[in-house]
Amino acid sequence: MENTTLLATEATILFAGDSGDGIQLTGDQFTNTAALHGNDLSTFPNFPAEIRAPQGTLAGVSGFQIKFGSTEIYTPGDQCDMLVVMNAAALKANLRQLKKGGIIIANTDGFDAKNLRLAKYPEGVNPIEDSSLEEYRLLTLDVTRMTKSTLEGSGLGTKEVDRTKNMFVLGYIYWIYNRSLDATVKFIEQKFAKRPEIVEANIKTLKAGYNYGETSETFMQRVEIRAAQIKPGKYRNINGNPATAFGLIAAAQKAGLPLFLGSYPITPASDILHELSRHKNFGVKTFQAEDEIAAICSAIGASFGGSLAVTTSSGPGIALKTEAIGLAVMLELPLVIINVQRGGPSTGLPTKTEQADLLQALYGRNGEAPLPVIAAQTPGDCFYAVYEACKIAVEHSTPVFFLSDGYLANGAEPWLYPTSDALKPIVPNFAKELAEGEKFLPYKRNEKLARKWAVPGIKGLEHRIGGLEKEHETGNISYDPENHEFMVKLRAEKVDRIADYIPLQTVDQGPQSGPLVVVGWGSTYGAIKTAVRAALNDGIQVAHIHIRNIHPFPKNLGALLAAYDHILVPEMNNGQLVRVLRDKFLVPAEGMNKIKGVPFASGELLEKIKSIVAHA
Repeated sequence: MENTTLLATEATILFAGDSGDGIQLTGDQFTNTAALHGNDLSTFPNFPAEIRAPQGTLAGVSGFQIKFGSTEIYTPGDQCDMLVVMNAAALKANLRQLKKGGIIIANTDGFDAKNLRLAKYPEGVNPIEDSSLEEYRLLTLDVTRMTKSTLEGSGLGTKEVDRTKNMFVLGYIYWIYNRSLDATVKFIEQKFAKRPEIVEANIKTLKAGYNYGETSETFMQRVEIRAAQIKPGKYRNINGNPATAFGLIAAAQKAGLPLFLGSYPITPASDILHELSRHKNFGVKTFQAEDEIAAICSAIGASFGGSLAVTTSSGPGIALKTEAIGLAVMLELPLVIINVQRGGPSTGLPTKTEQADLLQALYGRNGEAPLPVIAAQTPGDCFYAVYEACKIAVEHSTPVFFLSDGYLANGAEPWLYPTSDALKPIVPNFAKELAEGEKFLPYKRNEKLARKWAVPGIKGLEHRIGGLEKEHETGNISYDPENHEFMVKLRAEKVDRIADYIPLQTVDQGPQSGPLVVVGWGSTYGAIKTAVRAALNDGIQVAHIHIRNIHPFPKNLGALLAAYDHILVPEMNNGQLVRVLRDKFLVPAEGMNKIKGVPFASGELLEKIKSIVAHA
């Protein structure tokens, strides 16, 4: 029978299996190939919290969802068109994500009695053999057997052969979506360059999966999704953590400063340390400290010495850094504090995403210690948002919080390479050697209320540092109550004055006034944008505002919010930005909260929008 090809504008695939099945690698490779094909895309990797979760169990399921298309893509999709499962637990954990009528590709070897028992199916029940999946299109493949057959005589052991079965699946999916194998072949050759037998085995299995599609009659329809019509330029596929690292390097280069990272490894922030450690050619110094406190204190020391200093962590690590953050506030030194948020409290859900550290960033310190807070919107936007955080830190002499989260850190999208001349300049406010007889006042301020950055080793710039309260201008220790109140308010005014130097807030889409505006921050951007766009297409009057600068807010934000009758604030927490908006602007903002370790679906936001408008 002759194969047919369906032309589609977009598709969503969810790969799922054991954490040892190479699911993340499979998803990454399909993502890179889709990006090279010219598709717009968004991804959502989802993996167990444990390093090696129990095999075959629901807790051990690893997933990778990708939505790609010839149109603009803002989310990894609410539901998938195709679910690829390597075992019974993967099917049970993810079946609810599949559209009715969607395709299931199942590895039959993962549905034996042991796997069914581990996945907690009732005795005698096998979903790929009974009629429970009749709402879907089920295709069963004995991937394990076919992989072993492909590598028969290769000389590899059983475990090494078994590790290549994800390449068989990937090759088959490449055939279905009419994709080239070239990028993955090149990746395999580079990754296993010292193991030619592993290179040969993986490539052979990849091609066997593709050829299975060519020769088998079990799946007759291929799908063609053409390149997206996006802005011309040089693109690459990027995740949020590497984008953050590149933004830091760009800021250091633009400011003419050495870059120093003091960090302690923590999920999901560790990749920033890994990426920066590869770029010593840009003068980057990375220090893996013995704990979180040492990490931030080393960064404060580097800042005192004239470096663009950064420390990275997630919520639990930020809690440990709190006292030192207060020290950086008192010293008024440039410092970028990166919090890649995860599920909490305590250890919480280390590999799951959440937005629950906003109030921690705003208020989580002793005393009055306000900081600027900036949040990225998409994986690619991590570059620009952290660049802005660096600019504010350097030019306003203050620590700055940069908020990302696990969804942004591990998610991917096509990213248009920026050019250096398109980036705003970053101008350090260094103190210079004084004229003969001139007295240095380390806390004398400019029009931004920022003090000079006095690097040690310059004659005449010696001054006292430490966490005790400073006397105005001289920086000497002061216990005077009037001076303390004055300095507290002065430091707060310095941060508030940053609003004069950041862009005004814009309406992302929709009318400038009306019955409803959806206000978001951080990684809710894609889901809100998709939902609001769908509502506008349905004739519903709704707008979308997404806030990057959370402290201080853009100067016009209050006026913008006042133009709408209802304000909906979706957040992956129990209601944090909504509290701040109510406090600051006295507006009747309504929260929509999700605390499940997974992002919002655009469909659930659309239903909420329709409900509010219907009852308005």
